[in-house]
Amino acid sequence: MALPWALAVLSLLPLLDAQSPACPNFSVPITNASLDQISGKWFYIASAYRFPEYKKEASKIHASFFYFTPNHTEDTILLREYMTLGDQCFYHSTILKVQRENATLSKYENGREHYGQLILSKDPKIFMLASFPEDKQNMGLSFFADKPEVTPEQMQQFYDYLTCMGMDKSEVMYSDEKKNLCLPLEKQHDEERKKEKERS
Repeated sequence: MALPWALAVLSLLPLLDAQSPACPNFSVPITNASLDQISGKWFYIASAYRFPEYKKEASKIHASFFYFTPNHTEDTILLREYMTLGDQCFYHSTILKVQRENATLSKYENGREHYGQLILSKDPKIFMLASFPEDKQNMGLSFFADKPEVTPEQMQQFYDYLTCMGMDKSEVMYSDEKKNLCLPLEKQHDEERKKEKERS
């Protein structure tokens, strides 16, 4: 049963390539170099989700930024996330697991594991996470950049991947940096960490 499906997919590949050369390869393994590339501070720019739970969550986010601190030996990433929902700033930190072979990052939340497939583009200043990329009903794609504003070319890369997956621009929800209420809390945390370093 899997063989006809595989043949059908393979016969479609040239068509997809003709459509857009930016079609994501979801099976590029994660290396130390890719972990280093996503290390640091990132801003949530936009996302499109069909999975109802993710769509609902994303629709509430006005602005969000986060820090990734990878641990190569343990295959984990410390995530420190600042999110503006409504008129409030929320902060949380958690550990993401890195599955190098199938290029996924996962976090355990609300009693289950949530997976995102890491997509690195040629531009090291952006990356994307795809959820359920093979499932037309539930697929999603989120877009992150090292600055709160992106160039038209960077945005186009996100749209190209979206089109490749079979999603539409009309499904995209965007963040709004003007609504970011988390900068004072980030500053406070930075000062606290600085004091801790000085004490140690």
